[in-house]
Amino acid sequence: MKRSKASVAFILIVIVINMLGVGLAWPILPKLVQSFVGGDISGAAVQYGLIAVAYALAQFVFSPLMGNLSDAFGRRPILLIAQGGLAIDYLLLAIAPNYWWLFAARLISGMLGATITTANAYLADISTPQERARNFGYMGVAFGIGFIAGPALGGILGDIDIRLPFFAAAALTTANLIYGYLILPESLPADKRRPLGRLWTSNPLSALANMSLFPNLLMFFVALFLTALAARGLESIWVLYSDFRFGWTVRDSALSLAFVGVMFIIVQGLLVGPSVRLLGERRVVFCGFGISVVALFLFGLADEGWMLYPITALYVSGSALAEPALKAICSKSVPDDRQGLLQGVFGSIGSIAIIAGPLAATMMLANVSGPTPIIDLPGIWFFIASILFLMALVVTSVKIKDRP
Repeated sequence: MKRSKASVAFILIVIVINMLGVGLAWPILPKLVQSFVGGDISGAAVQYGLIAVAYALAQFVFSPLMGNLSDAFGRRPILLIAQGGLAIDYLLLAIAPNYWWLFAARLISGMLGATITTANAYLADISTPQERARNFGYMGVAFGIGFIAGPALGGILGDIDIRLPFFAAAALTTANLIYGYLILPESLPADKRRPLGRLWTSNPLSALANMSLFPNLLMFFVALFLTALAARGLESIWVLYSDFRFGWTVRDSALSLAFVGVMFIIVQGLLVGPSVRLLGERRVVFCGFGISVVALFLFGLADEGWMLYPITALYVSGSALAEPALKAICSKSVPDDRQGLLQGVFGSIGSIAIIAGPLAATMMLANVSGPTPIIDLPGIWFFIASILFLMALVVTSVKIKDRP
């Protein structure tokens, strides 16, 4: 029993530190890239966009392989490898003398960063059916703690030295790696492991191809992709855009990101359930997408930094309500023996969006913040994102209307 509790504690600490690192890097990494191009926001947007795409591509290609390896060789070695890769990533970011060091560090993190998926599998292995919901609930809390604390801590440390947050993250991850090496038992017995099989079973496109198994959900998949594309683009340019438009510092950006984390916990932790019970999933999707359309349009119009806070609250209220409700509609349309396939499709949609969204958004920011913009519209991505959410609202309304 004590061993099991120690294992759950380790996994939760892994998630907290993983999200802490994400939160630390979010406001700091774009600024570090900017420092390598003499403070030029347009140049930083291009280079940061390339880093974001390289990281996302590495995750897309290697995450299925790491999942297969954890099924074949056990969760413990993969978790420890992922933690080691993350520690190396943060250390390289902390000491990077130039842009290409940053690029290499993010590639390593993307390739080895199977932390979340392997942690989910480990938690499922060690939880009884009665404990599973509670333990996964703890994981949601761990996500929230890490995501709120990360940007806040990154802003405080980044004000002292822009590289200090990465040293802190490297130290925390290394401590967690040592703790795991000494304490963490294997959760997957040898007799329950499956053969590694051929390498092409790890093809990251295979889950995306499974969309054809759910023809009645294709329009919902389109909506999920459109909204994820908009959201991932917004996230990738937030720090550089707020500097370009409002002159925000690292601390300003970090505090705003911590506010996003607080809002997500409030909405998804407290409002989703009551909203669905009161309005039903269909109306929650419509209302959520509609609110997001308005909020994103207001983001593009905002000309004072303080305006971003109430608009952020509005946007998170819409998007964080709509996504789980739409996924619930999809899940109810699929038999029990295909729920895993459906989750794989969701993951692949998110993976494609996290590649395409940052690439498109950063290139647009690079153009509008440059000396000769093709379209002189600083908030252009927010207007495009508003249109993407509007398109998602249209396709889901048609599809849901057609449902029996």
